[in-house]
Amino acid sequence: MSDFGSRTEPFRKELLAHCYRMLASVHEAEDAVQETYLRAWRSWSAFEERSSVRVWLYRIATNVCLTALEQRGRRALPSGLGAPATDLSPGTPPDDPSVLFVEPIAESLVHDPATIVTTRESLRLALIAALQYLPAKQRAVLILREVLAFPAAEVATMLDTSVAAVKSTLQRARARLDENPPSEVVEPDDPQAQALLADYISGFENADLAALERALRADAAIEMVGTTAWFNGRVMCLQLLESALGEPGDWRMIPIVANGQPAVGAYFKGEAYGVAVLTPTATGLTGIHVFSTPSLVPYFGLPLTPPAP
Repeated sequence: MSDFGSRTEPFRKELLAHCYRMLASVHEAEDAVQETYLRAWRSWSAFEERSSVRVWLYRIATNVCLTALEQRGRRALPSGLGAPATDLSPGTPPDDPSVLFVEPIAESLVHDPATIVTTRESLRLALIAALQYLPAKQRAVLILREVLAFPAAEVATMLDTSVAAVKSTLQRARARLDENPPSEVVEPDDPQAQALLADYISGFENADLAALERALRADAAIEMVGTTAWFNGRVMCLQLLESALGEPGDWRMIPIVANGQPAVGAYFKGEAYGVAVLTPTATGLTGIHVFSTPSLVPYFGLPLTPPAP
């Protein structure tokens, strides 16, 4: 048992990313990883090494996630719950208390320099939300085959099914995702993404609506995650942003990376407000997902009060 930690710990971050793709919640993903390691520890003496430790851990983690998904519905974004808002009325939580929302994840929690590009692409907010529309088994197969590139035979073993079943399930999952392909997103360290992020931060910190107008594409959307409200089109988005800007200095924005996208930890009048995840393209911002949950801010390594400039 003495080598358990040294042989399993190197996979913790990638297992967290895997569970997050399955569950769309960093909190649930952390719980799933904890349960995975607990089950692995209990079974370590019986591990016969017919597969690698990595494959064995993924089998446990995937099944932990599948069990968790049996007990709740899918997580969504506001745009998946209904039509865009027609006025600036404050968003309200869904009438159905069982509706849950996609959560953002900090890059530092899943960062692996060797696979950073692949990891970022597979954690994009739009993709995570789209994955939640797949039945749980389809979601697992698609992630294991397409994102993690496990052979069909290994996936079949992980899920206690046949290779033929894995192939047909993957085909159905691909067809479902292809119905709404995500837009092309530039990397967060790309100069264009950095320029758009700078305009967004400047717009809020200086109450400069013109900076925000420069950043937004005509088809931009803002989603107030946690409510049913989302706003479509630059005109409506600018009206919403203007109503939120306040005075210069009211807002403080700290750049971060969430879901492989540029983002900010936001503070309003000296207190944590939440996180906003930006979707940058070569021609402007197409999306802003606002998570107005102060407790998310520490997950991104930030304090609950704004750090000194």
